[in-house]
Amino acid sequence: MSWGTELWDQFDNLDKHTQWGIDFLERYAKFVKERLDVEQNYAKQLRNLVKKYCPKRAKDEEPRFTSCLSFYSILNELNDYAGQREVVAEEMAHKVYGELMRYSQDLKTERKHHLQEGRKAQQYLDHCWKQMDNSKRKFERECKEAEKSQISYDKLDNDINATKSEVEKAKAQFYLRTHMADESKNEYAAQLQNFNAEQWKHFNNAIPHIFKNLQDMDERRTVKLGETYRSFAEAERRVIPIVSKCLEGMVSAAKAVDERKDSAIVVESFKSGFEPPGDFPFEDYSQNLSRTGSDGTISNTPKGDRERDGAPGPRPDPKHPMSKTKNKLWLFGKKPKAPSLEDFSHLPPEQRRKRLQQRIDELSKELQKEMDQRDALNKMKDVYEKNPQMGDPSSLQPKISETICNMEKLRSEIHKNETWLSEVEGKQSSRGDRRHSADNHHHTPQGRESPEGSYTDDTSQEHHTPHHRTGPPQPGQPNPDPHEFDDEFDDDDPLPVIGHCKALYSFDGQNEGTLVMAEDEVLYIIEEDKGDGWTRARKQSGEEGYVPTSYVEITMEKNSKGS
Repeated sequence: MSWGTELWDQFDNLDKHTQWGIDFLERYAKFVKERLDVEQNYAKQLRNLVKKYCPKRAKDEEPRFTSCLSFYSILNELNDYAGQREVVAEEMAHKVYGELMRYSQDLKTERKHHLQEGRKAQQYLDHCWKQMDNSKRKFERECKEAEKSQISYDKLDNDINATKSEVEKAKAQFYLRTHMADESKNEYAAQLQNFNAEQWKHFNNAIPHIFKNLQDMDERRTVKLGETYRSFAEAERRVIPIVSKCLEGMVSAAKAVDERKDSAIVVESFKSGFEPPGDFPFEDYSQNLSRTGSDGTISNTPKGDRERDGAPGPRPDPKHPMSKTKNKLWLFGKKPKAPSLEDFSHLPPEQRRKRLQQRIDELSKELQKEMDQRDALNKMKDVYEKNPQMGDPSSLQPKISETICNMEKLRSEIHKNETWLSEVEGKQSSRGDRRHSADNHHHTPQGRESPEGSYTDDTSQEHHTPHHRTGPPQPGQPNPDPHEFDDEFDDDDPLPVIGHCKALYSFDGQNEGTLVMAEDEVLYIIEEDKGDGWTRARKQSGEEGYVPTSYVEITMEKNSKGS
């Protein structure tokens, strides 16, 4: 059904309809604009919400509870969900709103062109009608004038009193008017024929063509609206898989909540490593009272006899400052503030062990970075030596020296922290052994340990190790401490020789526990490298210490390797 044939006389209505179509398209574009603004504001509010409830914090302050981690996972998924809302808004802005606004401008321009053509055609037809109407009116006037002149001529011709000249004049006037009426008639006929031809062209060619263009334009507008409706829905449907993954991630985070693991983390976080307080000993103030042999239930055994029998000795004076510190009376009260020390000795044993292990891991990572940088610089130096045009090898030497110096500092720091770590682990293992022994024998040696698991001030019962070797022990191995073990745990036998090594470079051994060696010096190996880059060696003079593994060439004894 064509507008050109069915609506040939509805130019004004088609003008209004096409304008309404463009207005409707722009109204829908405005709706899309407000819709994408809603999406953008929604995504922005979601991101602000995530940022509000997921504040930045230091790495060591990051919570490890599964409930917290799951909540932060949900926040991350919600942040990703907000990103998908932004994707929806962006696609609506580019593929729907932007496309509609561009198409609206094109429609306005095209509609204006078609309507101008229609108005021009109508104006031309009106012009032809006016010409035809003017010729018709002229023909009508000339005919009336010719009739008047004929009546006047007939009147004079029949009048006997009229002169001949008057009759001839009226006759000439009649002939003139008749001739003019004939010319007007011919002009009117020509104009009428021309108007009819133009009118046929107007209503059979020009107007149908123009209305057909308007119809095509309006149908394209309708099709474009349908396409943008589909694009509007596709923008939502395209993000559904990712949104589903976000929701699945939230469900997985909810399933990851483990109450038992959280309880274990609480124990790990706050475990001090101290033993619970023991029973307070009975303090007998009636020692000086005289009693009969059969009177009373409290034994008058002398103090020395009680000590020999293994009974608990008198509790140290709680007013003494050292006793206060060692008894750890703040376990269930307010913990006194202690200064932060480099070796974390102000922390409980278990917390100190974790902090030292964490620092060792960080230093090891830094050491690995320095080693990688040293290797890279050495490779670059080799390239420069082989290809001098690429650079000067000597220019890299200061950087290499600086890197090696940094490595030595890091190794020193690692060994220092490993020493403290071994001290802590040694105390914990010895304390565990003594506690296990106390559980088996139901008594604790006099003057060795207080009920809280700390040492008393009675140093007369301590046995000092006669020969104590200094040097950074390897992680995981207890450091011998004369205040931690009895004589039965002391070991005076030197470590066996498991190989020998030759020094490739000289080493000054400035750090505590290291061994000074000269280039090409031969040393005995008494302990292999545990993976930290240090080997324990002994000189022929009997002096022991640690040397860098990379500084020596090691030869292990076949029968002693791994011992």
